[in-house]
Amino acid sequence: MSYYDVDAILTDAQKLPCTFELEVPGLGILEGNPGESIKAGTRVDLPLWLGEMLSIGARLGTSRLVTLDLPSALSERVMNALKADPRTVDLRSLAPHFYSLGVRILELFEEEEMVDILSDTFKKRAAEIADHAHNPRGALGDGVEFLRGLDETERQLFRVAHDSAKEMRIWSGEAKKRK
Repeated sequence: MSYYDVDAILTDAQKLPCTFELEVPGLGILEGNPGESIKAGTRVDLPLWLGEMLSIGARLGTSRLVTLDLPSALSERVMNALKADPRTVDLRSLAPHFYSLGVRILELFEEEEMVDILSDTFKKRAAEIADHAHNPRGALGDGVEFLRGLDETERQLFRVAHDSAKEMRIWSGEAKKRK
């Protein structure tokens, strides 16, 4: 990951539910109450980068300021839907950078089952994406709803697969002309 990677910056800006473990004076602006304190037990959605920094005390052995919770995009309900049929889930509506968010969350949480679900989801959806990329008529018909729900990683995969299929058709057409 590069320092200037726009996708990484947008992933780190994704909101993450956090619960404050301690009262913090003057930080009420995060809740929309400037000058107030945040009470212990208050849940606030914070950008991933900020939530991670505020929870770092737990790793250093001191009392933690916030506890991180799983974002709704990676909730148990979503994981169950992905287990049932990953091709029917609109990942873009959950998080535009769904897989990047999953990677970042898995750096913070030990969720073995989530690793398996996300890997399986990507494999199954990648096969569907390749099918749509190689068959342009399919992308215009039944596949249009599926393609709208692709996250950014999948959109890049679709572009590469589509461009390579197009280049292959051009190459094979030129190869036939030479014979």
